[in-house]
Amino acid sequence: MAKKGRKSKPKTPKKGLSFKLSNQNKIILGSLLMLFSVALFFSFVSFYFTWQDDQSLLTEFANRNEQAKNLLNKFGASVSHLFIYKGFGLASMIFPFLLGYTGLYMFLNLKGQGLLKKWIWGLIFIIWISISLGFFATTKPLLGGIVGYEMNDFLQDYAGKIGVLLLLLFGLIFILVRLFHFTPEDFIRYFKAKKESISSEFKSNTPADEDTVAIEKDSDVPVILDPYTHKKDIPPIEKEVPIDDFEVNVPTEEVIEEDVLAMEVEKIVEEQEDTDILANKLVDDFGEFDPTLELGNYKFPTLDLLEQHGAAGGITINQEELEENKNKIVDTLKNYKIGIAQIKATIGPTVTLYEIVPEAGVRISKIKNLEDDIALSLAALGIRIIAPIPGKGTIGIEVPNKNATVVSMRSVIASSKFQKAEMELPIAFGKTISNETFVVDLAKMPHMLMAGATGQGKSVGLNAVITSLLYKKHPAEVKFILVDPKKVELTLYNKIERHFLAKLPDSEEAIITDNNKVINTLNSLCIEMDNRYELLKLAMVRNIKEYNTKYKARKLNPNDGHKFLPYIVLVIDEFADLIMTAGKEVETPIARLAQLARAIGIHLIIATQRPSVNVITGIIKANFPARIAFRVTSKIDSRTILDAQGADQLIGRGDMLFTQGNEVTRLQCAFVDTPEVEKITAYIGAQRAYPQAHELPEYVGEDSGTSIDYEISERDAMFREAAEVIVIAQQGSASLLQRKLKLGYNRAGRIIDQLEAAGIVGPFEGSKARQVLVPDMIALDQLLNNELK
Repeated sequence: MAKKGRKSKPKTPKKGLSFKLSNQNKIILGSLLMLFSVALFFSFVSFYFTWQDDQSLLTEFANRNEQAKNLLNKFGASVSHLFIYKGFGLASMIFPFLLGYTGLYMFLNLKGQGLLKKWIWGLIFIIWISISLGFFATTKPLLGGIVGYEMNDFLQDYAGKIGVLLLLLFGLIFILVRLFHFTPEDFIRYFKAKKESISSEFKSNTPADEDTVAIEKDSDVPVILDPYTHKKDIPPIEKEVPIDDFEVNVPTEEVIEEDVLAMEVEKIVEEQEDTDILANKLVDDFGEFDPTLELGNYKFPTLDLLEQHGAAGGITINQEELEENKNKIVDTLKNYKIGIAQIKATIGPTVTLYEIVPEAGVRISKIKNLEDDIALSLAALGIRIIAPIPGKGTIGIEVPNKNATVVSMRSVIASSKFQKAEMELPIAFGKTISNETFVVDLAKMPHMLMAGATGQGKSVGLNAVITSLLYKKHPAEVKFILVDPKKVELTLYNKIERHFLAKLPDSEEAIITDNNKVINTLNSLCIEMDNRYELLKLAMVRNIKEYNTKYKARKLNPNDGHKFLPYIVLVIDEFADLIMTAGKEVETPIARLAQLARAIGIHLIIATQRPSVNVITGIIKANFPARIAFRVTSKIDSRTILDAQGADQLIGRGDMLFTQGNEVTRLQCAFVDTPEVEKITAYIGAQRAYPQAHELPEYVGEDSGTSIDYEISERDAMFREAAEVIVIAQQGSASLLQRKLKLGYNRAGRIIDQLEAAGIVGPFEGSKARQVLVPDMIALDQLLNNELK
């Protein structure tokens, strides 16, 4: 029989995870916040009297022998420096009050939703006061802090001082209206009441009774009324008071109607909803990421830094010369029984193009073979026949002008074609035969080979490329790696090292002149290329433009290793010298970069004065579709560079041929002189710069670091975690440790060396990932345990 009388106990539901603080913990945490707010208050006050004496101790926090003069010693000096100098200045004094109120709120276990509202308005006050003090006290950064100073600087670049003042005024109106419920009627009523009060004092001749108090209508004197007074004596409510800031005790004889109270509650709820929207706005909507913000005051070089070489009005037409050359061309062709149906001339700065339409039945090859005869009749150097001109039904004869016009860099930079160019890396080379500014995008080339005999304009061409990018791109958007074996051509750009240049971490000079450092730099670029491709894979994009667009839209998390990627332009001034001294050690990484680096924003520009086949090899030519040929001495050199003749017929002094895999275009390179480059670099170098040049990944050669026998006691603290990451991923690379363990490249490289010494990864294999010698976690545990025995 079943037992009676026992009642089954109801099952209590299992408690889930709860983050609600108990009353005891609230008291403890509240007291901690109140005491911490007191400490901050005295630290901030003391900071304004002792900050100059304590400035040198900010880096000596761990040194117990050094003492600060702040009331809270080094802690007070450090935290005050962070909040006041690097933060919001005098407005930081609001933080102790917010923390103190929060602590009191928790200590007394107060109810309601007023805490969040006070923090939101407190932060609004802090930001507004900081910007205001930074605007009116620009010479005293301690009043507005770095935030106030930089925000003013940023806003004034776009809106000017008057615009910033109007924004501050709007912020004040917003605070008065939303927080204090200020209206224009209140403003008028206030001054009207003051006026009536002053008038009544002058008109009053009899003193008021001692037992009575006269209250002016609409005056600003606070009125205290008995809560039991009849409702007709209660003045209308003109201020909304948050319902969570006080407790309402309604007496039994209260005569306030329920609908009035309901209206007030509805207004309070609406105000709370607006506050929540504002809070979400402050937390979430930071706008698009701006990589140029760190150097927000950077000013691009101005046109007056460049000289106006040659005639300011453009090309001067010599009608007599045109007519004479036309007649000589016609007569020479008639001597060989070649009739001309039509002829016209297009005048360029250096060369005039004569376009002829031969009579029917004339073979083009016959005209082509008369190149030397036409040159003899014209007594001119550099005759070039284009038979036929691509896209036209004509034959072109290029004849140098007797008086060539210099194309200044200033004229091509100032042209609308360059200024309005919507390109990633626009380059203004010069002007065509038709006197049009020639602008191309390096990002679409994507690499360029430049060759020509000594003194024909290669160095000027490189300066034109670099100058174009300096005039168009911000330091955050592009970085240069300059290789100058001659040690004299590119040294002018040392002044912009911390703005535009990139180098190896252990390199003293940003301009690379040592061939051994060139090899390390090229291999470092290969590592940078692999790292960037890994970032593109994680971001699920195909190229650097899509990646940076996604990063600016804040769709990529910097905690996962993502960062804004600037374009990197490698410029090598004398490639033949590198090939002679290094050979395959240089050619192999350059070929690898040329094949793969386009999508991740690394572009190569290689110049040489010896365009021989052992310097410009088949691998190099196959990956450099964009080529520039200045004057060379033989047809063989012209074919080596362009795969076509013509470069041997150029007249020098910047006369060049450009091809990007299709037709060949003749250009006059823009001239930029050395003093102009010095002015530009000095102008940029005088501005605020980054703390150091852009650092490339550290490259460890085959004979560097691999023979070191690390002791177990000298291993990095994260050696075990790094070993587990490597074994699980079965990929031995420093970049993997950087991403997974949030390490710097130097520390990750040292750990890789320690893993090699322990037998976990294999030796260095160039730019490839090292081989992982441990197959799984069980084998790793056995290996590490055996070391400890």
